[in-house]
Amino acid sequence: MTGLGRIAAIAALAVFAAAAVHDVAIAGPAGALKPAVNKPAVTEPASSESLISPPPETLPANLPPPRVYIFRGALGPIFSTGMDRLAEKVEKAGYWASVYEFTLCDLIELQVEKSYRQQPAPIVLIGHSMGGLCSVRIAIALEKEHIPVSLVVSIDPAHATKSVPLNVQRFINIFLSDNILGGGDVKPEPGYRGHYASYDMKDHDEVTHINIDKMADVHAQLVTMISQLNQTPATTEADPVPLRLLVPPNTSLELWDSGIPLFARPGDTLEQIGETYHVPLWALQQSNPGTASGPLMPGERIVIPRHLLPAPAAVPEATASPAHIATARPKAMVHRSSGKTSPAQAAANADRSATAQPGGKNGMIIGTRRQ
Repeated sequence: MTGLGRIAAIAALAVFAAAAVHDVAIAGPAGALKPAVNKPAVTEPASSESLISPPPETLPANLPPPRVYIFRGALGPIFSTGMDRLAEKVEKAGYWASVYEFTLCDLIELQVEKSYRQQPAPIVLIGHSMGGLCSVRIAIALEKEHIPVSLVVSIDPAHATKSVPLNVQRFINIFLSDNILGGGDVKPEPGYRGHYASYDMKDHDEVTHINIDKMADVHAQLVTMISQLNQTPATTEADPVPLRLLVPPNTSLELWDSGIPLFARPGDTLEQIGETYHVPLWALQQSNPGTASGPLMPGERIVIPRHLLPAPAAVPEATASPAHIATARPKAMVHRSSGKTSPAQAAANADRSATAQPGGKNGMIIGTRRQ
């Protein structure tokens, strides 16, 4: 605790210095990022159809609901109030959530372990600043006890945050790489096989260490993930590809879980693939550095950002999606010169309709039941 306390003292002093520069009012609701619908510059999906289904009205009897542990950063009751707002939204969706100070990290780790031993349930750890460091620290401690962690989200964690342990099934890092208060570029341990996505928001001038925890659109996406956690398989047939994305200015943050490989067909371009799978071109370009802007080479491996979605119920084995991440088929790819689907593209569409569905914009339809 001595080392953690020293880091806390440094973080507290830095936060006070930042508060003198930034108007504290930015910590309020006005400082939160607006949903994507209010940003005309945002690349919108090609279809209004939601690719994430709403949570079911009732949970399966054999799967308990997730437990959500949320951690504030230094001087949390003043500067990490977004964590309290997130906890309220999770509870409103009908799930157990509790908010803690990061200084109680070791004590809460024991509580998490005890609760899991008594009744195994999905574990969710979310933290801002030093709370992000604490979330990863707890996951590392649980790995030593052979306890899996379903989801860890670190929001501009401290630089001292350690690597993601192998027991974490899904990890998301949202950070400002040029920020001294947070800026933790958290990476997975060697051999990590879970789903990993890192989002650098440094090009967003409206986002600071003090308001990055209060983004309403991010809160909504996290509640959706938590609502669907019990029905979403942690493993897929295709090995997940880590995502490391620098989010462009004037672009809303869409929380993909990881990437999935797809092999190009004759005539494919990144633009066509982006339209088909509802993924913005910038994300495809960053996920595939060095890829030509023109037609792709047949058989060329392309990584596509994707959401993990609940497994469909009662799907015949012969037609089930192997990665269980689809609720809608991609639209047919149209040949640009004729306006009709070419035979080669028709074959590609038929093949891809039977595979995992990446991309898509979250429908974010949240349940309201309580346990």
